[in-house]
Amino acid sequence: MPHAVLRLGRFSLSLERPLIMGIVNVTPDSFSDGGEFLDAGRALDQARQLIDEGADILDIGGESSRPGAEPVEVAEELRRVLPVLEKLVDLPVPVSVDTCKPKVMRRAIAAGASMINDIFALQADGALEAVAESNAAVCLMHMQGAPRTMQHAPHYHDVVGEVETFLVKRAVAAQAAGIAHDRIVLDPGFGFGKTAQHNLELIRALPRLRASGFALLAGLSRKALFGRIVGREAAQRVNASAAGAMLVAQRGASIVRVHDVAATRDCLLVLRAIDDKTFSLP
Repeated sequence: MPHAVLRLGRFSLSLERPLIMGIVNVTPDSFSDGGEFLDAGRALDQARQLIDEGADILDIGGESSRPGAEPVEVAEELRRVLPVLEKLVDLPVPVSVDTCKPKVMRRAIAAGASMINDIFALQADGALEAVAESNAAVCLMHMQGAPRTMQHAPHYHDVVGEVETFLVKRAVAAQAAGIAHDRIVLDPGFGFGKTAQHNLELIRALPRLRASGFALLAGLSRKALFGRIVGREAAQRVNASAAGAMLVAQRGASIVRVHDVAATRDCLLVLRAIDDKTFSLP
């Protein structure tokens, strides 16, 4: 039986193994690496390094979605993203743009973006159409509230059931708009309107979420959950994040979105060597 494939613009990526999405933030205020890659040249250097380390996809973000973040105007987001995107689209991996604004989606896709990564799951007016009229992939994420207030008092009666229901509904809406199944990825939204306990419950429930039949993305890199567990600041959470990526991959995540590509690649290779009976050592 052939392995599932994710179609992202001109790219088709096999989901035989978990894919690594490397983060290239072009924001001044992202929680872990804000301000480091605002310059397009530095962002390109970072992107090339991530590819060398094993990234299968690159994800550019021009608006921080950290807890407490304020919204950014369309013009400012485009000013941050487009110069970087124009340099990255000639690289040999697909480029995703992390945005919730339909105008930014359209401009990004026109400039060569292969995927839209939307924390609002294409709920904004015109967002479904912006992606459906292209051949780009989309990641639909669950979030309770908005970044500015989402962590004030997250509450669920059944976090797994509510996240699952939301994601499946958004996937159905995307398909109804003309976005094919093999262009859709679902993201439980770890840390987006969730407590540490909610995040742990969702990690344990990834096999259930994967049963929906859609590819899953897990974005846990350097997040506060790991700070709570290991007692380290964001920049010192590399080991915890790599361990987390391996564990979510083991539970069904198709894509892991990470800052630390090399460490993640090594962990996923070890997991594959152990779990895949066809794996052969060089």
